[in-house]
Amino acid sequence: MEFEKKTDLVFGIHPILEGLESGENFDKILILNSLRTPQAKEIISIAKEKGVTVNKVPQQKLDRITRKNHQGIIGFIAPIEFQQIEDILPEIFARGKNPFLLILDRISDVRNFGAIVRTAECAGVDAIIIPKKGSAQINGETIKTSTGAIFNVPICKVAGLDSIIPFLKDSGIHLIACTEKSEVNYTEVDYTLPIGIILGNEESGIAISNITKSDSTAKLPLIGKTKSLNVSVAAGIIMYEVIRQRG
Repeated sequence: MEFEKKTDLVFGIHPILEGLESGENFDKILILNSLRTPQAKEIISIAKEKGVTVNKVPQQKLDRITRKNHQGIIGFIAPIEFQQIEDILPEIFARGKNPFLLILDRISDVRNFGAIVRTAECAGVDAIIIPKKGSAQINGETIKTSTGAIFNVPICKVAGLDSIIPFLKDSGIHLIACTEKSEVNYTEVDYTLPIGIILGNEESGIAISNITKSDSTAKLPLIGKTKSLNVSVAAGIIMYEVIRQRG
């Protein structure tokens, strides 16, 4: 299998097929939007079965990633094994621990994601939940930015947040959406409950539908002229408020 070490890539039809069939831990696969071969269809089918995200993209995007003969398909190898929140949450309760979950709604910047993971691990977050679509790629840059913390906190990749929110609520998780649209200061929210803190995309924030489904909302006060905080900074403030309230 041919790898490009600096970016954890595997490319070419047969290497991708071989990787999927041998259980290689793909984070994402990009495939040329005009590729219609039987092998391409087989790759899409196997990837879907294994829960691997497949995005159809133009030639230019593939060429920007590698100049080698990618044959219209590039896969990104994840350095971690993704876990299932449906398995983790019951274990947290069984240990008698008060769950502390972080839910990232399409955080797309690798460095922001890595910084959030680093703080989350330091703050004792039990698991981080991310959607397959729109989330930052987990790669060497993520490991570097998180200073390796990504290996010490479970990362759960789900089909979509709308699909996992009902499970979390039914399990007794109180969902708190951190958004500037809130009228409630972040220090006025109760974090001593079993909680899932939702943080949104760097540009568009949390999807309205996910805010609506939350049990509470919280905002960070902005005194200056800048309209928003970096999401990793906001995450750190909220997580350490949880620690403060839980003593």
